[in-house]
Amino acid sequence: MINILIKKFIPNSDDISSPEVRKRYGILGGVLGIICNLLLFLIKIIVGTIINSIAVISDAFNNLSDMGSSLVSIIGAKLGGKRADLEHPYGHGRAEYISTLIISFLIIFFGIELLRNSAGKILNAEEVSTNIISIAILGVSVFVKLWMWYYNKYMGETIGSAILLAASRDSLNDVIATGGVIISAFIAPYVAFPIDGIAGICISVLIVKTGFDIAKETADRLLGAAPDEELAAKIEEYLIAEDMIIGMHGLMIHDYGPGCKIASVHAEVPANLSLVEVHNVIDGIEHRILSELNVDIVIHTDPVLPSGKSNI
Repeated sequence: MINILIKKFIPNSDDISSPEVRKRYGILGGVLGIICNLLLFLIKIIVGTIINSIAVISDAFNNLSDMGSSLVSIIGAKLGGKRADLEHPYGHGRAEYISTLIISFLIIFFGIELLRNSAGKILNAEEVSTNIISIAILGVSVFVKLWMWYYNKYMGETIGSAILLAASRDSLNDVIATGGVIISAFIAPYVAFPIDGIAGICISVLIVKTGFDIAKETADRLLGAAPDEELAAKIEEYLIAEDMIIGMHGLMIHDYGPGCKIASVHAEVPANLSLVEVHNVIDGIEHRILSELNVDIVIHTDPVLPSGKSNI
C-alpha cells in the first residue's frame, strides 16, 4: 500500500538524491502519521474512559504526542528540503536533525507526564473493567502501528531520513506498549495488585527511554559524530582499487544533513608521475564517489619518494 501512496503523491520518487523528492517523502510520512495517530488517539481515549484504564489513556496520549511529532517532521522536511543559499552554503539538511531532536523532547515530556499519572493510579487504585469490544479495538490499533512502523522504516531507509526512522522506532514501541495494555486488561480481574498502573509505568519508562535514545543519536550527529565505519570503508575501497594510489590517510567526513556529506582525504601517489596523469585519475575517483556514494569528496595528493617518504 505504501508503494501505491508513494507513486501517487511523490513524482519521480526514485530520484532520492533530489531535495524536492526527499521533502515529499518526509511530508507524506508526516501526514500519514497525523491521520493514523489522531484516529488511534480518539479510539483509545474513548476505550480508556469506558473501561477506566490509565494504561489505555496513557497510550492514547502517547499517540497524541506522536501526532505532534508528525507535525514537527513535516516542518523539518520542508526546512531540510530548502536549497543552499549564501547564508547556508551546505544546504539546510541539518534542520531535519533539529526537528528529530524536538521530537525526542516531546516524547520524553509526555513519557514523564504519563509516568506521574501511572504512579498516582498505583497509589489510588481503581477497578478496571474490560470487554471484548475494547480489547478488539486495541488489537486493531496494534496492526495500525505495525503498518506505521513498516512504512516509516521503509521510507526512512529509502531516503536516509532520521525523522522517519525515529518515527518507525516510536511506532514499534507503541506496538509493545499497546500489547502490554491488552495483556494487563486481561490479567487485571484476576490479581489483587494494581497491574494497570504498573503497566502504565512500564509503558511510560519505555517512552522516556526511546526519547533519550533518539535525542542522543541526533545530538551526536549535530555535534559531529565519528564517521560511519561502513561509509569510510567504501570510500577507502574506491581509493585502494586504483593502482596509482599506494596509501591513504586523514579521511574526514562531515555530515550536513541527509543527502549532504562532504569528505576529504590524503592519497599517496608516486612522486615520479606527471601532475596531469595524477589529476585525471583523482578527478575520476572523486566523480565516482559523488555519483555512487553521494559524498562530495576532495582528494589531496601526497607525492611519495621511492624511499617511501612523503615529498611534502
